[in-house]
Amino acid sequence: MAGNGKSGDNRRHGAVKGRSQTQTASGHWVKRDTSTGQFMDVKSDGEKFKGVRKEK
Repeated sequence: MAGNGKSGDNRRHGAVKGRSQTQTASGHWVKRDTSTGQFMDVKSDGEKFKGVRKEK
């Protein structure tokens, strides 16, 4: 069975908590704080944020 590796090896273990992402009409991905609902960051290269859940 595959493991997650050891802690401290400079990579993410599991999903990012307290964040979600959605795609704007222009195709950019926007990261949002789930507790306050404020937008935090925008990716302009068209790629999604890694490890962040998508909103429906």
